[in-house]
Amino acid sequence: MPITKEQKAELTKKYGKGPSDTGAPEVQIAVLTAHINSLSPHLESNKKDHHSRLGLLKLVGKRRRLLDYLMSKDITRYRKIIQELEIRK
Repeated sequence: MPITKEQKAELTKKYGKGPSDTGAPEVQIAVLTAHINSLSPHLESNKKDHHSRLGLLKLVGKRRRLLDYLMSKDITRYRKIIQELEIRK
């Protein structure tokens, strides 16, 4: 399930520099993480939904590339975002 406008606005406000800062890597990573977390339970109950599984894998890859970019630019921001979003186990 896609995330709602309110959820996206809340994530933008929390991780961005302002309420309309949707381009920051932290905001994009947070929105992708919320989308991934909302899609995962659907795939657990619908094991044969390969179309949604492919979409999930694309989202995970996009988040990974954004995390790699953030790590190369500013390691402290990278560590902060993975800790807040609990991406690493």
